[in-house]
Amino acid sequence: MSSTQQPDTRFLDVPGGRIAFDDSGAATGGATVVLLPGILESRTLYRFLRPLLTAAGHRVISMDLRGFGESSIAWDDYSPDAVAQDVLALLDHLDIARAVLVGHSYTCATVVKAAAAAPERVAGVAVTAAFLEHSPNALQRALMKALAPLVLTFPGVWGSAQRYYYPSRRPADFENHRARLVAALRTPGRKAATRGQLTGDSIALGAAATVRCPALVIMGGKDVDFPDPAALADRQAAALKGRKVMIGGAGHYPMAEFPEATADALLPFLHEVA
Repeated sequence: MSSTQQPDTRFLDVPGGRIAFDDSGAATGGATVVLLPGILESRTLYRFLRPLLTAAGHRVISMDLRGFGESSIAWDDYSPDAVAQDVLALLDHLDIARAVLVGHSYTCATVVKAAAAAPERVAGVAVTAAFLEHSPNALQRALMKALAPLVLTFPGVWGSAQRYYYPSRRPADFENHRARLVAALRTPGRKAATRGQLTGDSIALGAAATVRCPALVIMGGKDVDFPDPAALADRQAAALKGRKVMIGGAGHYPMAEFPEATADALLPFLHEVA
């Protein structure tokens, strides 16, 4: 598995800064899909999944979050709620009436909140490795609380943690991608963005109850961020009134560790929505 070429970057100016994104162009009978990366990541997270979705006829847009990737760094607000407004602004900018929103980890709260706030714009949501509720596990809560100051002081810690997030196999470009993540955290001005995401409120299980569009929950069977990934996926699927797909052997980044299996989970859902 090797990395694919990154599509040309485009930009959208919104109040407070500039959002970077790419767009595969018109769909050929499929759905329009917006891919949102997770915490401290860029849209290159989807470098293996994106071509699998476009090859199936879907229009695929991937977006960098506030403060990361090629988006501008300094913002007043890095929360999932603010990113949800960026997503809706991007749909307006591209004259897209409805789209399927795919979130990962931190941005699963974004897609849930966007679907709850603007149901007429969201055709479906897919959440992957989602943080949508406070963990019932005391040790995990303590680790998450300690993460922010640790990563802010020692960005290399985040790079080291990546080795545990890919428990079964790593992409051919894993070391390069890991080095880019650490270099991004060391960029001047990035501490505020890092702190903004690590301390942002990604709890949205309550909002999930108001989502009326089709929903899909994707979870890696070996995701070390969750003591019981399958049970968590069950709760999320129940709250969203959707279905779950477990990807056996996958960790926190199934779209990069098992892109084909992730596509196999997403494509039937996108076909139904389209």
